[in-house]
Amino acid sequence: MNATRTGRPALTRPDGTPLRVLVVDDDPDLAEVLTGALRYEGWEVRAAGDGAAALTAARELLPDAVVLDVMLPDTDGFAVLRRLHTVQPHVCVLFLTARDAVEDRIAGITAGGDDYVTKPFSLEEVVARLRGLLRRAGMARMQEEGPRLVVGDLVMDEDAREVTRAGELIDLSPTEFELLRFLMRNPRRVLSKAQILDRVWSYDFGGRAHVVELYISYLRKKVDAGRDPMIHTVRGAGYVLKPVTR
Repeated sequence: MNATRTGRPALTRPDGTPLRVLVVDDDPDLAEVLTGALRYEGWEVRAAGDGAAALTAARELLPDAVVLDVMLPDTDGFAVLRRLHTVQPHVCVLFLTARDAVEDRIAGITAGGDDYVTKPFSLEEVVARLRGLLRRAGMARMQEEGPRLVVGDLVMDEDAREVTRAGELIDLSPTEFELLRFLMRNPRRVLSKAQILDRVWSYDFGGRAHVVELYISYLRKKVDAGRDPMIHTVRGAGYVLKPVTR
């Protein structure tokens, strides 16, 4: 099973992409520490210092979970959560507060929060609580046993050198397999032709862009033929593999 740098089993979204977490706290030092700890898990993390910034960030990030301070300079966390639920109805919320009163805990749960951590807290506790929340909510999964790459309904078994999409086996040449493996190891990341040449062909970039273009077209005919496309061209930048969103 793949693991994070902390030694814990890696936790991803169901389609294999990084979990998205929004940290909302008006203490920039604390927000920075929390953000760093969550990125260390391999997750995509954004931070906001007040309620207005949190809502803007939530619309852009569409987080799977929010670490939310109750006391914010422009409003309180409970009001922010009510607004967040209009953006992401099923988002998991872990409240942070310096207060430990029973009524605050009740208010947090009543507002739709999933868990509550009182300051001061350990980073390990916050990460563990988030991992538990996300798994229970069905928003995350452990990375599969064995050398498998999963992006949406596209699955690659690196040992067996087999690729399937929606359960249908796809026959790839050795070069096509290596190109797809590089794309699948970097989902949602735009990869330049130079990067692809360097990793797949070990060439220095120098007028060989047509090789990449040719093999991308081969892959598209096999991976995307008759299906919603996953391989996209970003004009002037390169190529990106993304799970299909509906």
